[in-house]
Amino acid sequence: MIGRDLHCHTCFCDGKNTPEEMVLAAIERGLTTIGISEHGYTAFDSSYCLSLEKTEEYKAEMRRLKEKYSDKIEVLLGIEFDALSDLDTSDYDYVIGSAHYVRCGDKYLPVDESPSDFEQICREYFGGDYYAFAREYYRTVATLANKKIHIVGHIDLIAKFNEGNRLFDMADPRYLAAAKGAIDALLPLNIPFEINTGAISRGHRTEPYPHKLLCDHIKQKGGTLILSSDAHTAENLCFKFEEFEYLIK
Repeated sequence: MIGRDLHCHTCFCDGKNTPEEMVLAAIERGLTTIGISEHGYTAFDSSYCLSLEKTEEYKAEMRRLKEKYSDKIEVLLGIEFDALSDLDTSDYDYVIGSAHYVRCGDKYLPVDESPSDFEQICREYFGGDYYAFAREYYRTVATLANKKIHIVGHIDLIAKFNEGNRLFDMADPRYLAAAKGAIDALLPLNIPFEINTGAISRGHRTEPYPHKLLCDHIKQKGGTLILSSDAHTAENLCFKFEEFEYLIK
């Protein structure tokens, strides 16, 4: 039985429910641990993440919930740290390291904003070459090896809008070389890679991150995997964990 979910978002950033509503939903589901991991502040794009002011409010609220529900569930104060951020994460119980952007010159380009934005970025900055786009994305992911993180988040987020290989082939040697290179750079950290079901709950994919070929590579190299829902609503906590639990065994 899965007893924890450590990748969740609330109304403090781009989620729907309050942290307390997420905690209560976790208790109702019988979890032993719930971790809230808001998007940490990124100076180059503050549209989706905690503001600096909200960051302190978030910490205070999570500490309140830790104490209030200590007899019912373990509540952890987490943060999702972007690879291109310089955020101080020393105050958190754990850090999820993720890459949501690539940098081209002075431009920070999101990889998960929308299908149309993703395709336009590839055309404008990578000449329509999705494998070149992937190489730059995974180069960014690999820089997380130099950060203090505890979980690797949705490592192949660049494939969010690639359901059915509609834009590029995730089994192509060019793609796999870039993705496996990033995985190999992160494996020495000895931290888990998440099996993230968030894109399924939001209707973008039918399989979780990472692609099965990447899961197999992680396991073959001695890496570990954990399940995360990346829930932005209370109803999506532990989304399809039972269905994909086999991937972590």
